[in-house]
Amino acid sequence: MKTRHRLAVVAGAALALCVAGSTVAAQSNDWEPGPASWTGDLAPITAADWSYDRAEHLLGRAGFSGTPEDVQRLADMTPEEAVSALVDYDEIANDQLEPFEHSGFWDETLMQFPPSRPAATDRAMALGASMGIRVKPEFVNRHMQPVSDRFFYWLRATALETRRVGYWWAERMLDTNRPLQEKMALFWHGHFATAQNKVRDYRKMLLQIDTFERHAAGNFGELLVAVAQDPGMLYYLDAGVNVKGAANENFAREVMELFTMGVGNYSEMDVREAARAFTGWNFVNLDFVVNEEQHDDEEKTFLGRTGNFDGVDVLHIILEQPITAEYIASKIYRFFVREDPSPELQAELGAVFRDNHYELKPLLRTIFLSRDFYSEASYGAHIKGPVEHVIAMLKQLGAPDVPGVPDFNSTTIALGQHLLNPPSVAGWAQGRSWITPALLQERGNVAFNYLFPDVIDFRDPSFLARTGDGVVGERLRSGFDFGAAINIDGDPNQMTAFDLTLLERDELFNTRVSGYRAWAEAVRKLIPTPRGAARFDMTQMVLDSGAETTDEAVDHLLGRFLRMPVAAGLRDALVELLEGELGTRDLARARTYMEDPLRMVTHIIMSTPEYQID
Repeated sequence: MKTRHRLAVVAGAALALCVAGSTVAAQSNDWEPGPASWTGDLAPITAADWSYDRAEHLLGRAGFSGTPEDVQRLADMTPEEAVSALVDYDEIANDQLEPFEHSGFWDETLMQFPPSRPAATDRAMALGASMGIRVKPEFVNRHMQPVSDRFFYWLRATALETRRVGYWWAERMLDTNRPLQEKMALFWHGHFATAQNKVRDYRKMLLQIDTFERHAAGNFGELLVAVAQDPGMLYYLDAGVNVKGAANENFAREVMELFTMGVGNYSEMDVREAARAFTGWNFVNLDFVVNEEQHDDEEKTFLGRTGNFDGVDVLHIILEQPITAEYIASKIYRFFVREDPSPELQAELGAVFRDNHYELKPLLRTIFLSRDFYSEASYGAHIKGPVEHVIAMLKQLGAPDVPGVPDFNSTTIALGQHLLNPPSVAGWAQGRSWITPALLQERGNVAFNYLFPDVIDFRDPSFLARTGDGVVGERLRSGFDFGAAINIDGDPNQMTAFDLTLLERDELFNTRVSGYRAWAEAVRKLIPTPRGAARFDMTQMVLDSGAETTDEAVDHLLGRFLRMPVAAGLRDALVELLEGELGTRDLARARTYMEDPLRMVTHIIMSTPEYQID
């Protein structure tokens, strides 16, 4: 029986036990949610309340989980020290993190990149060049082809480079000494959502990550202004067409509806007046600018205030509204704790945030120290998002880096989260939207692919693929004439000379050829992503825990990877599986051949519903 099929059968049986069996904790460590009376109580827990389990709960929520050694370091502190070690990260050295290495795609000819292919070729027809590329003489067939090629080159290049940015950011999440900083940056990416698919400039996405990291747990008001003046956000929400006399309401609406106040706390007049205040805001390359001649400098009335407001004034007025503090504090709470804070708790969190002048650290410290955070209602209430899920998995496995096999981007996309490409300005829905029956099965497949990597399947997009642009490329490299290569619907080998002559028709350019040439040029410059598997040793991991028998090995793995109790029968099934694969319950006897069986057990644990939550 093939390994994948055998594991699927065993995992299915184990999952059935999870559903049918009782929910008696099988972990070696104790599962210690606080009493129900702690729900909604923001009073801090005491040193007497602190334990390994609560340190693990804190690290899983305020960071990306970790190894037992990581948890123990927090458990050895007081609650205040443990929370401070995560929240007050500014003085913690992080020099091991590498800056992003650019592949060299960008040059200044792309500064005014056209909004569309027609715009690119229209500009070339009018000026004789576009994006630094001259057109061929007009008597040459397809004399606009170089311009079309250039347009598609940048689309392909920035998409490929954005995948590398995603890897680079994932590596920062894994390697950082400041896990809360990266967790907050990930939160802000979903809150102030923009997507490379529209922005079409990986450099602007990289700049946003830097902004989110610098302001991650700083002052929300300063972050709000920085995002409003961010080139990626300005492009994404159409600042270029927001001008005096023809205000575009996109940013003004979203800044109130999604970024600060929530629906129902402003009027349509407020949207129109705010849009006037933001007129003229734009960017040049990666720099924010205000085009004074396009800015409406007349009097405006916004949220009951009247004056000659600009965009910064509007943001400050929004911050003066009590609902803003409550809206943001509650959204942060739902991201870190649970989905259903009571109205009273939301009001209390908003007051903490507002009284501290929108400084995030006092709010985060209040949440992470509160009895509510460790209450029964908060345990097991958080469904890990795909990026968080994969990084936590690698952290728990002790992997030193994000592997290239399986492909990180393909993995999280399959789970529902395309880093740097949220589905809309509203970001990702979070919570229960991350889990469906199909996605739960896919999470099991993801665990399998990290534990048993397919070293053949690199999953890279390739211009050599035998579909789409790849068909054209394959034919051109094989020596077919231009017309025959682009005739996707016909077999060039079966065409007559007359047929081929007809295909060599007079045209300005061909986008199929542009697609192929764009991939080819981009891939020639692209810095490749290392293609190794995750480096961790399950055998050593289990032996280092002190386990000597199959029972103790399973207990260690359950305690290491699960935050929730599992069905009582699952532990017994896993012990039986491991002992059957090893032929003994003595780990010393099986030391030389137990790596794959341990990975089989781990795959089943990671496929359980309990593994998806903390």
